[in-house]
Amino acid sequence: MVSEHAAIWKFAQESVVEPEHIARARQHALELGADPIAASVGSQIAVLAAAAGARGIVEIGTGAGVSGLWLLHGAPNAVLTTIDSEPEHLALARQAFHDARIPAARTRFITGRAASVLPRMNEASYDLVLIDADPENVIEYVEHGLRLARAGGTVLVPRALHDGRVADPVQRDDVTRALRSLIQETQQSPAVIAALSIVGDGLLQLTKVTA
Repeated sequence: MVSEHAAIWKFAQESVVEPEHIARARQHALELGADPIAASVGSQIAVLAAAAGARGIVEIGTGAGVSGLWLLHGAPNAVLTTIDSEPEHLALARQAFHDARIPAARTRFITGRAASVLPRMNEASYDLVLIDADPENVIEYVEHGLRLARAGGTVLVPRALHDGRVADPVQRDDVTRALRSLIQETQQSPAVIAALSIVGDGLLQLTKVTA
């Protein structure tokens, strides 16, 4: 049964056809040493962006632009605000968006620590918030994300299974415990509708309940 599940997971991972401009950004990310989201996760967040008809998106953790390109692939009319503390990452992402012929007016790059930037952003103003940075601060970022999301908006947390460690009760490091707690608590929270996908290294999806 384990091998059967592994085969299903492998098939799902390999079935995604990544658009050429995103594949190029992925290669640049790997050369930089950034760790882009899996293509299978990218395709899923693109579907969620499309289904939401997203117009305003916040991304915490720009990397080299792979996740941002996937989000805009799904939401061609959205404006993406992307935050990263590494100027080199932002520069590479800016080039990736330019190469993909995404109008400059559809992207907003913010250099800085998310913990400092997020409190200054308008609450209940965004359709999607993607959190892919500083896993040790994931709970704080999710709290900010839910504040920024409009009613019916969604917060997305890729890598939620932390290299499979979250599913192993023996693993007790701080990040694993934080993610495990986040998953368990959001499943029980009346404030969100929560779902955990096992695609890639896990994608936690939290849709803010309409007030």
